[in-house]
Amino acid sequence: MSYDFSADNIFEMAEQMERNGAKFYRKSAENAADPSVKKLLLQIAAMEDAHEKTFAALRAGLNGEEKKATVFDPEGESVLYLRAMADTKVFFEKEIDVSSIQEVFKAAILAEKDSIVFYLGMKDLVPDKLGRNKLDIIIKEEMGHIRILSNELIALNK
Repeated sequence: MSYDFSADNIFEMAEQMERNGAKFYRKSAENAADPSVKKLLLQIAAMEDAHEKTFAALRAGLNGEEKKATVFDPEGESVLYLRAMADTKVFFEKEIDVSSIQEVFKAAILAEKDSIVFYLGMKDLVPDKLGRNKLDIIIKEEMGHIRILSNELIALNK
């Protein structure tokens, strides 16, 4: 079965990916020995929480056309598909050496890059009339995460 996804579907998935990201950073913080590293990871987790709220607000602001189902889907399979994608494609259980903040940052940067690639791919599945242009907001948020993480990684390597 082929699906066209609405902006509503994508924002719902974005919210889940942000929840997964926050969980990833909090788990990394729990395992971090260095208090400054722990603090930074918790700050990034809080940023993920804020982004989830941003996406929820954007989703709440969508018009009826942008929320409209694009296919007959009485079992809600398209939403289940998106949730599964959100839970497995970006921030999922990974084996990371959390004793090395550099490795945590590298893994986080990779996950953020993966999320951007994922959203760019999803943009092709959202018709213009269903809010494709709103996905650019998500992509910009994720690019902001990469800038912060990259700056921290550069600072550690000096």
